[in-house]
Amino acid sequence: MNVILKNTTIIDTESAFHNQKADIKIIDGIITKIGQNLSNDENLDLVELDNLHVSQGWFDASVSFGEPGFEDRETIANGLSTAAKSGFTNVALQPNSLPVIDNQSQVSFVLNKANGFATQLHPIGAFTKNSEGNDLAEMFDMKNAGAIAFGDYNKNSDNANLLKIGLQYVQDFDGLVLAYCQDKTIKGSGVVHEGLVSTRMGLKGIPALAEELEIARNLFLLEYTGGKMHIPTISSAKSVALIQSAKAKGLNVTCSVAVHNLVLTDEVLTGFDTRYKVTPPLRDENHRKALIEGVLDGTIDVITSDHNPLDIEHKKMEFDNAKNGTIGLESAFGALQTVLPIEVIVDKLTNGKNVFGIEKTAVKEGNKASLSLFTPGGNWEFGKENILSKSKNSAFLGQPMKGRAYGIYNNGQLILN
Repeated sequence: MNVILKNTTIIDTESAFHNQKADIKIIDGIITKIGQNLSNDENLDLVELDNLHVSQGWFDASVSFGEPGFEDRETIANGLSTAAKSGFTNVALQPNSLPVIDNQSQVSFVLNKANGFATQLHPIGAFTKNSEGNDLAEMFDMKNAGAIAFGDYNKNSDNANLLKIGLQYVQDFDGLVLAYCQDKTIKGSGVVHEGLVSTRMGLKGIPALAEELEIARNLFLLEYTGGKMHIPTISSAKSVALIQSAKAKGLNVTCSVAVHNLVLTDEVLTGFDTRYKVTPPLRDENHRKALIEGVLDGTIDVITSDHNPLDIEHKKMEFDNAKNGTIGLESAFGALQTVLPIEVIVDKLTNGKNVFGIEKTAVKEGNKASLSLFTPGGNWEFGKENILSKSKNSAFLGQPMKGRAYGIYNNGQLILN
């Protein structure tokens, strides 16, 4: 689709037009001209949206779509449509389907399912066979098939030696290992953050130590083996400090944080609403503030929605028995703007491409048009009518939002919400 994006404010530190207003002419998926009041001799479609802002395309480093096996929760087609309308040009798909994405045929399957959509899908292969933690999966074959990283979604690697061997093995092909951190023995039967709220509610708590202990162990392993490690969705102040120290020592480690851990605290749990049951759990205000500081000082590299659709049968039940997870694509940008500056948000929603080895395309003439369209203005409340996913398990229902995503231009397609 050939278009002119009219009167856009460009947010891109890699562009000469950063923080400037301009029109953007796109022909055959390429940015051909950026400037003021561009002529429309070619009779292109004009896109004029209120307070339109444009940046490099956003990347979500953790989404679950269910397919294959859990299409009742979400399909790849609807998931990619939701991502596009939420402003994301690229998403990393977790391997937690049925069967698990642990071989090259499964990687090829999801890539074929995603072919032709505006939002590009990048599979994460499982680190171990069937994500059971016993034997390494076929990582080299998956890499050749298109997998961008390897990890068992929300599963701690209990076998330290297996993680060590995996970190050594993937260095032969520049692989990236995702190491989710939560010690099962310390977590025990905990369901929420261990603190005042868990005590008041009579729910078993998960101490921050469960995460921090595993992060410390995994960083020791990384220091021994070398290679690259990404620690997804950290949630505690000490976790930030441990990773900051590891980076100062020169270790090749990156990390992410989920939107809900930056915006919400365990205080929202007072109604025993299972929409707020996530892993890692929502923690208290001191941890939330430390995560915000970690984003601002660069310790935290990536912000993710950690989008995880779950059907009502697994959410609307007793708190102890409900599954962990929340959808988050639709609410990600609006929620983040309530706690972070716009330039920081754009940086953390695009920096994941650097971490996962995905091409970044600046807003420059001659480059491929891979753009997120949004407005930072306007206060509103997230409601059921704003949910685009098949599943409705959003932790942000009723939460204040600021600004919203309009959609994307990517792969020669304009998708608007």
